[in-house]
Amino acid sequence: MTQPSVNELAAKLTERALDRADELRIEAHELDNGTTVLDFGVNAPGGLEAGLVYSEICLGGLAQVELTEFEHDDLTLPAVQVTTDHPAIATLAAQKAGWQIQVDDYFAMGSGPARALALKPKETYEALDYEDDADVAVLCLEAAELPDENVADHIADECGVDPENLYLLVAPTASIVGSVQVSARVVETGLYKLHEVLDYDVTRVQHATGTAPIAPVAEDDQEAMGRTNDAILYGGTVYYYVEDGTDELKEIVEQLPSEASDDYGRPFLEIFEEAGGDFYKIDPGVFAPARAVVNDLENGRTYTAGRINTEILRQSFGL
Repeated sequence: MTQPSVNELAAKLTERALDRADELRIEAHELDNGTTVLDFGVNAPGGLEAGLVYSEICLGGLAQVELTEFEHDDLTLPAVQVTTDHPAIATLAAQKAGWQIQVDDYFAMGSGPARALALKPKETYEALDYEDDADVAVLCLEAAELPDENVADHIADECGVDPENLYLLVAPTASIVGSVQVSARVVETGLYKLHEVLDYDVTRVQHATGTAPIAPVAEDDQEAMGRTNDAILYGGTVYYYVEDGTDELKEIVEQLPSEASDDYGRPFLEIFEEAGGDFYKIDPGVFAPARAVVNDLENGRTYTAGRINTEILRQSFGL
Protein backbone atom coordinates (compact mmCIF):
# COMPACT_ATOMS: atom_id res chain seq x y z
CA MET A 1 0.00 0.00 0.00
CA THR A 2 1.33 3.42 -0.98
CA GLN A 3 2.05 5.62 2.03
CA PRO A 4 0.38 9.04 2.04
CA SER A 5 2.52 12.17 1.88
CA VAL A 6 1.92 14.16 5.06
CA ASN A 7 3.44 17.28 3.50
CA GLU A 8 1.33 17.19 0.36
CA LEU A 9 -1.85 16.62 2.38
CA ALA A 10 -0.92 19.37 4.86
CA ALA A 11 -0.09 21.80 2.04
CA LYS A 12 -3.62 21.38 0.65
CA LEU A 13 -5.11 22.13 4.07
CA THR A 14 -2.80 25.13 4.42
CA GLU A 15 -3.94 26.56 1.09
CA ARG A 16 -7.54 26.22 2.25
CA ALA A 17 -6.64 28.04 5.47
CA LEU A 18 -5.12 30.86 3.42
CA ASP A 19 -8.39 31.19 1.52
CA ARG A 20 -10.22 31.47 4.86
CA ALA A 21 -7.70 33.73 6.62
CA ASP A 22 -10.21 36.44 7.56
CA GLU A 23 -12.76 33.88 8.76
CA LEU A 24 -10.14 32.10 10.85
CA ARG A 25 -8.78 35.40 12.19
CA ILE A 26 -5.26 34.57 11.07
CA GLU A 27 -2.79 36.58 9.00
CA ALA A 28 -0.39 35.51 6.27
CA HIS A 29 2.54 37.18 4.57
CA GLU A 30 5.25 36.16 2.17
CA LEU A 31 8.92 36.56 3.07
CA ASP A 32 11.42 37.93 0.55
CA ASN A 33 12.58 34.37 -0.19
CA GLY A 34 9.04 33.29 -1.07
CA THR A 35 8.22 31.38 2.12
CA THR A 36 4.65 31.82 3.35
CA VAL A 37 4.29 32.56 7.07
CA LEU A 38 0.87 32.09 8.68
CA ASP A 39 0.33 33.89 11.98
CA PHE A 40 -2.06 31.86 14.14
CA GLY A 41 -1.69 33.89 17.32
CA VAL A 42 1.46 36.04 17.50
CA ASN A 43 -0.10 39.26 16.21
CA ALA A 44 -3.31 37.83 14.78
CA PRO A 45 -5.99 36.79 17.30
CA GLY A 46 -6.68 33.30 15.91
CA GLY A 47 -9.54 31.37 17.50
CA LEU A 48 -11.03 27.98 18.27
CA GLU A 49 -11.62 27.12 14.60
CA ALA A 50 -8.10 28.24 13.75
CA GLY A 51 -6.83 25.90 16.48
CA LEU A 52 -8.64 22.96 14.92
CA VAL A 53 -7.25 23.80 11.48
CA TYR A 54 -3.72 24.23 12.85
CA SER A 55 -3.98 20.86 14.61
CA GLU A 56 -5.16 18.99 11.50
CA ILE A 57 -2.33 20.51 9.46
CA CYS A 58 0.16 19.51 12.15
CA LEU A 59 -1.21 15.96 11.95
CA GLY A 60 -0.35 15.85 8.25
CA GLY A 61 -3.96 15.82 7.08
CA LEU A 62 -4.38 12.27 8.40
CA ALA A 63 -6.64 13.01 11.37
CA GLN A 64 -9.83 14.87 12.19
CA VAL A 65 -9.90 17.31 15.09
CA GLU A 66 -13.25 18.48 16.45
CA LEU A 67 -14.56 20.46 19.39
CA THR A 68 -16.36 18.50 22.08
CA GLU A 69 -17.00 18.81 25.83
CA PHE A 70 -15.10 17.53 28.85
CA GLU A 71 -17.41 16.83 31.78
CA HIS A 72 -16.14 14.99 34.85
CA ASP A 73 -16.80 15.39 38.59
CA ASP A 74 -18.81 18.60 38.04
CA LEU A 75 -15.97 20.11 36.01
CA THR A 76 -17.04 21.13 32.51
CA LEU A 77 -14.61 22.47 29.92
CA PRO A 78 -14.38 22.72 26.15
CA ALA A 79 -12.33 19.87 24.72
CA VAL A 80 -10.94 18.44 21.50
CA GLN A 81 -11.42 15.01 20.02
CA VAL A 82 -8.79 13.61 17.66
CA THR A 83 -9.55 10.65 15.38
CA THR A 84 -7.19 8.91 12.97
CA ASP A 85 -6.83 5.67 11.03
CA HIS A 86 -3.12 6.40 10.53
CA PRO A 87 -2.01 6.86 14.17
CA ALA A 88 1.74 6.36 13.95
CA ILE A 89 2.25 8.42 10.80
CA ALA A 90 -0.12 11.24 11.75
CA THR A 91 1.34 11.67 15.23
CA LEU A 92 4.96 10.48 15.43
CA ALA A 93 5.90 11.07 11.78
CA ALA A 94 4.16 14.46 11.67
CA GLN A 95 2.66 16.02 14.80
CA LYS A 96 5.39 15.20 17.31
CA ALA A 97 7.37 18.22 18.51
CA GLY A 98 10.68 16.69 17.52
CA TRP A 99 12.64 19.55 15.97
CA GLN A 100 14.25 22.40 17.88
CA ILE A 101 14.67 25.37 15.55
CA GLN A 102 17.46 27.73 16.58
CA VAL A 103 18.75 30.28 14.09
CA ASP A 104 20.58 33.38 15.37
CA ASP A 105 18.39 34.66 18.25
CA TYR A 106 15.26 32.87 17.05
CA PHE A 107 14.06 29.75 18.85
CA ALA A 108 10.97 27.65 18.27
CA MET A 109 9.84 24.10 18.78
CA GLY A 110 9.03 22.63 15.37
CA SER A 111 6.40 20.00 14.76
CA GLY A 112 4.39 18.80 11.83
CA PRO A 113 4.96 17.20 8.43
CA ALA A 114 8.23 18.94 7.48
CA ARG A 115 10.00 16.80 10.08
CA ALA A 116 9.50 13.82 7.76
CA LEU A 117 11.61 15.54 5.09
CA ALA A 118 14.32 16.71 7.48
CA LEU A 119 14.23 13.38 9.37
CA LYS A 120 13.96 14.96 12.81
CA PRO A 121 14.74 12.58 14.42
CA LYS A 122 15.89 9.98 11.88
CA GLU A 123 15.35 7.07 14.28
CA THR A 124 11.62 7.72 14.40
CA TYR A 125 11.20 7.32 10.66
CA GLU A 126 13.35 4.20 10.58
CA ALA A 127 11.18 2.64 13.29
CA LEU A 128 7.99 3.55 11.44
CA ASP A 129 9.43 2.62 8.02
CA TYR A 130 8.04 5.89 6.71
CA GLU A 131 9.43 8.38 4.21
CA ASP A 132 8.06 11.42 2.44
CA ASP A 133 9.68 12.83 -0.70
CA ALA A 134 7.35 15.78 -1.30
CA ASP A 135 8.69 18.97 -2.88
CA VAL A 136 6.61 21.08 -0.48
CA ALA A 137 7.09 21.37 3.29
CA VAL A 138 4.79 22.47 6.12
CA LEU A 139 6.15 23.14 9.60
CA CYS A 140 4.30 24.29 12.71
CA LEU A 141 6.28 26.51 15.07
CA GLU A 142 5.43 26.97 18.74
CA ALA A 143 6.88 30.43 19.27
CA ALA A 144 6.01 33.94 20.41
CA GLU A 145 7.72 35.59 17.41
CA LEU A 146 7.42 35.21 13.66
CA PRO A 147 10.40 33.78 11.75
CA ASP A 148 12.46 35.75 9.23
CA GLU A 149 14.14 34.75 5.95
CA ASN A 150 17.19 33.27 7.72
CA VAL A 151 14.98 30.92 9.70
CA ALA A 152 12.98 29.97 6.63
CA ASP A 153 16.12 29.37 4.56
CA HIS A 154 17.49 27.08 7.26
CA ILE A 155 14.30 25.03 7.47
CA ALA A 156 13.94 24.80 3.69
CA ASP A 157 17.55 23.64 3.36
CA GLU A 158 17.08 20.96 6.03
CA CYS A 159 13.95 19.75 4.22
CA GLY A 160 15.50 19.84 0.76
CA VAL A 161 12.81 22.12 -0.70
CA ASP A 162 12.85 25.56 -2.29
CA PRO A 163 11.97 28.33 0.21
CA GLU A 164 8.96 29.31 -1.90
CA ASN A 165 7.59 25.80 -1.34
CA LEU A 166 7.72 26.18 2.45
CA TYR A 167 4.80 27.07 4.74
CA LEU A 168 5.45 28.08 8.35
CA LEU A 169 2.52 28.17 10.80
CA VAL A 170 3.23 30.01 14.05
CA ALA A 171 1.30 30.06 17.35
CA PRO A 172 2.49 30.91 20.89
CA THR A 173 1.74 28.47 23.69
CA ALA A 174 -0.14 31.25 25.49
CA SER A 175 -2.83 31.69 22.85
CA ILE A 176 -6.18 30.13 22.07
CA VAL A 177 -4.63 28.24 19.15
CA GLY A 178 -1.80 27.15 21.44
CA SER A 179 -4.22 25.70 23.97
CA VAL A 180 -6.21 23.86 21.31
CA GLN A 181 -3.26 22.43 19.40
CA VAL A 182 -1.51 21.08 22.51
CA SER A 183 -4.66 19.29 23.70
CA ALA A 184 -4.93 17.84 20.19
CA ARG A 185 -1.67 16.01 20.93
CA VAL A 186 -3.44 13.60 23.30
CA VAL A 187 -3.23 10.65 20.89
CA GLU A 188 0.37 11.48 20.02
CA THR A 189 1.41 11.67 23.68
CA GLY A 190 0.25 8.12 24.33
CA LEU A 191 1.94 6.79 21.19
CA TYR A 192 5.13 8.62 22.14
CA LYS A 193 5.19 6.85 25.51
CA LEU A 194 4.45 3.48 23.90
CA HIS A 195 7.29 3.98 21.46
CA GLU A 196 9.96 5.84 23.43
CA VAL A 197 9.40 4.61 27.00
CA LEU A 198 7.67 1.23 26.76
CA ASP A 199 9.48 0.12 23.58
CA TYR A 200 6.22 -1.00 21.96
CA ASP A 201 5.85 -1.39 18.20
CA VAL A 202 3.41 1.45 17.50
CA THR A 203 2.83 0.28 13.93
CA ARG A 204 0.54 -2.28 15.58
CA VAL A 205 -1.82 0.57 16.51
CA GLN A 206 -4.28 0.64 13.63
CA HIS A 207 -6.84 3.22 14.74
CA ALA A 208 -6.96 5.80 17.51
CA THR A 209 -9.16 8.46 19.01
CA GLY A 210 -8.67 10.64 22.05
CA THR A 211 -10.08 13.58 23.96
CA ALA A 212 -8.56 16.22 26.19
CA PRO A 213 -9.89 19.42 27.77
CA ILE A 214 -8.69 22.72 26.36
CA ALA A 215 -6.66 24.58 28.96
CA PRO A 216 -7.65 28.18 29.71
CA VAL A 217 -5.26 30.60 27.99
CA ALA A 218 -2.51 31.60 30.40
CA GLU A 219 -0.82 34.96 30.95
CA ASP A 220 2.58 33.84 29.66
CA ASP A 221 4.11 30.95 27.75
CA GLN A 222 5.62 29.20 30.79
CA GLU A 223 2.32 29.08 32.67
CA ALA A 224 0.65 28.01 29.42
CA MET A 225 3.19 25.21 29.04
CA GLY A 226 2.19 23.93 32.48
CA ARG A 227 -1.55 24.16 31.90
CA THR A 228 -1.53 22.59 28.44
CA ASN A 229 0.56 19.65 29.61
CA ASP A 230 -1.82 19.13 32.54
CA ALA A 231 -4.78 19.04 30.15
CA ILE A 232 -3.39 15.78 28.76
CA LEU A 233 -1.59 14.34 31.80
CA TYR A 234 -4.63 14.73 34.08
CA GLY A 235 -7.56 15.10 31.67
CA GLY A 236 -6.71 13.20 28.49
CA THR A 237 -8.23 9.89 27.42
CA VAL A 238 -7.06 7.75 24.49
CA TYR A 239 -8.63 4.77 22.77
CA TYR A 240 -6.30 2.57 20.72
CA TYR A 241 -7.19 -0.35 18.48
CA VAL A 242 -4.15 -2.60 18.11
CA GLU A 243 -3.18 -5.81 16.34
CA ASP A 244 -1.29 -7.56 19.11
CA GLY A 245 -2.63 -10.87 20.39
CA THR A 246 -0.12 -11.27 23.24
CA ASP A 247 -0.65 -11.61 26.98
CA GLU A 248 1.93 -8.86 27.57
CA LEU A 249 -0.39 -6.16 26.24
CA LYS A 250 -2.29 -5.91 29.55
CA GLU A 251 0.90 -5.03 31.45
CA ILE A 252 1.91 -2.50 28.80
CA VAL A 253 -1.46 -0.76 29.04
CA GLU A 254 -1.14 -0.60 32.83
CA GLN A 255 2.12 1.33 32.39
CA LEU A 256 0.73 3.67 29.72
CA PRO A 257 -1.15 6.37 31.73
CA SER A 258 0.66 9.30 33.36
CA GLU A 259 -0.08 8.02 36.87
CA ALA A 260 2.39 5.16 36.31
CA SER A 261 5.19 7.76 36.63
CA ASP A 262 6.81 8.74 39.95
CA ASP A 263 6.47 12.39 38.89
CA TYR A 264 2.67 12.11 38.74
CA GLY A 265 0.44 14.01 41.17
CA ARG A 266 1.38 17.69 40.88
CA PRO A 267 0.72 20.39 38.30
CA PHE A 268 3.30 20.08 35.55
CA LEU A 269 4.71 23.55 36.17
CA GLU A 270 5.73 22.45 39.68
CA ILE A 271 7.39 19.34 38.25
CA PHE A 272 9.19 21.48 35.65
CA GLU A 273 10.42 24.05 38.19
CA GLU A 274 11.62 21.33 40.59
CA ALA A 275 13.65 19.89 37.70
CA GLY A 276 15.33 23.27 37.29
CA GLY A 277 13.55 23.91 34.02
CA ASP A 278 15.28 20.91 32.45
CA PHE A 279 12.90 18.58 30.61
CA TYR A 280 15.57 15.88 30.56
CA LYS A 281 15.45 15.64 34.37
CA ILE A 282 11.73 14.82 34.27
CA ASP A 283 10.63 11.20 34.02
CA PRO A 284 9.55 10.81 30.36
CA GLY A 285 6.88 8.38 31.54
CA VAL A 286 4.80 11.23 32.94
CA PHE A 287 4.20 12.57 29.42
CA ALA A 288 1.13 10.46 28.76
CA PRO A 289 -2.66 10.69 28.80
CA ALA A 290 -4.49 10.34 32.10
CA ARG A 291 -6.47 7.32 30.94
CA ALA A 292 -6.05 4.68 28.24
CA VAL A 293 -8.40 2.09 26.75
CA VAL A 294 -6.88 -0.43 24.37
CA ASN A 295 -8.82 -2.93 22.26
CA ASP A 296 -6.81 -5.87 20.91
CA LEU A 297 -8.16 -6.65 17.44
CA GLU A 298 -6.44 -10.05 17.48
CA ASN A 299 -8.38 -11.55 20.39
CA GLY A 300 -11.13 -9.03 21.19
CA ARG A 301 -9.82 -8.19 24.66
CA THR A 302 -10.02 -4.65 26.01
CA TYR A 303 -7.75 -3.20 28.70
CA THR A 304 -8.30 0.00 30.67
CA ALA A 305 -5.88 1.89 32.92
CA GLY A 306 -5.50 5.31 34.52
CA ARG A 307 -7.96 7.93 35.71
CA ILE A 308 -9.02 11.52 35.20
CA ASN A 309 -7.73 13.80 37.96
CA THR A 310 -9.98 16.87 38.21
CA GLU A 311 -8.32 18.01 41.44
CA ILE A 312 -5.05 18.74 39.65
CA LEU A 313 -6.89 20.23 36.67
CA ARG A 314 -8.71 22.69 38.92
CA GLN A 315 -5.44 23.60 40.66
CA SER A 316 -3.58 24.07 37.39
CA PHE A 317 -6.35 25.96 35.60
CA GLY A 318 -7.18 28.22 38.57
CA LEU A 319 -10.77 26.95 38.77
